[in-house]
Amino acid sequence: MASFVNIPVGSDFPLENLPYGVFSTKTNPRKRIGVAIGEHVLDLAGAAKLYPPEVQDALTSDSLNLLMSLGHTAWNVVRTCTRELLLKNSILEQNAMLVRNVIIPQSECDMHLPANIGDYTDFYSSIHHATNVGIMFRSKETALMPNWRYLPVGYHGRASSVVVSGTPVRRPLGQTVPVEGQPPVFGACKLLDFELEMAFFVGGPGNQLGERITAEDAWKNVFGFTLMNDWSARDIQKWEYVPLGPFTAKNLGTTIAPWVVPVASLEPFLIDNYPQEPEVFPYLKHQRPFNFDINLEVSLKPEGAAETVICKSNYKYMYWTALQQIAHHTVTGCNVRPGDLMASGTISGETEDSYGSMLELSWRGSKTINLNGGGTRKFLQDGDEVIIRGHCQRDGVRIGFGECAGKVLPAIPL
Repeated sequence: MASFVNIPVGSDFPLENLPYGVFSTKTNPRKRIGVAIGEHVLDLAGAAKLYPPEVQDALTSDSLNLLMSLGHTAWNVVRTCTRELLLKNSILEQNAMLVRNVIIPQSECDMHLPANIGDYTDFYSSIHHATNVGIMFRSKETALMPNWRYLPVGYHGRASSVVVSGTPVRRPLGQTVPVEGQPPVFGACKLLDFELEMAFFVGGPGNQLGERITAEDAWKNVFGFTLMNDWSARDIQKWEYVPLGPFTAKNLGTTIAPWVVPVASLEPFLIDNYPQEPEVFPYLKHQRPFNFDINLEVSLKPEGAAETVICKSNYKYMYWTALQQIAHHTVTGCNVRPGDLMASGTISGETEDSYGSMLELSWRGSKTINLNGGGTRKFLQDGDEVIIRGHCQRDGVRIGFGECAGKVLPAIPL
């Protein structure tokens, strides 16, 4: 398919993608919804009158929440109309000028969080990551906790500190135990880490408190996927996580990419779900494949230096699917709402170069990560920028997610 908008070879955003984001410009500071196409953005608010009346309010909103709430039928309508507006020679002549006038270069756009995130949950669903961490802190024989293969492990994160790509993250202060068996000390985190993750936004009407969403029906509640970096203070985490799990080691900041790729864009890249043993409980079963072949990579860029790709992984290593995550999340009757964010947990592959965190790449600080230009790292230093990228590619079609980037700023002393 060809668009009248120029799409460079290798672009993340061809006509087959059409991801959603929220942007503003210096000439128009109002936040509005856009769709990425090549190096440009189609302003959906500016083109809203060309869409059916039932979706126009959602397209003129300042976040994706209303569109997310409308469900699959509306999402398909918007996607179909958007594609028609961007196809070469497909729109009526009297509408062509309007569309061209609301296509804006991405270089002129300031990107914002795509949704008002009411709640944020982070899972722990990559079997290789969970195994690596278990080996480090326990043993190879007891790497996975007894519950891990029976349910999607997760924790409730802090929605207020989720930020959009490009927002710097400050090194946190906290309590740590540098010497085992000695009392804790207070100071700046010394073992700051990234976590390579993907996340999805909940869509559809959600469910009422006390109701459940089955794994078979959960696909109706997945609006789209985005890249994520769940920054982690490993030394703070080690001391504080017992007995209730992650707390301040995780709430310093969570970075997401500005673009949300619809599930419809990813369907050509569906693959079989990861084999699960033992057999899961009935409420976690679904016949629909919901795993995707998404190539992921992480680059580290020290201040004033070139970036180095330090990790290449893939979403296909997810043991628990997004549908199982929703089913388990709601099996108690917990209600989920449009705009809620649910993250995968660190996505690590089978080989050392596919590990999705510094904790694994340096194997708890026992190995050195070599960087272009001669530098080395074990954990993140001030001034380091972490850049996560992802894309699917098959039969000449590339579906990309843009970038999820953030720079580490020094701690502010007390």
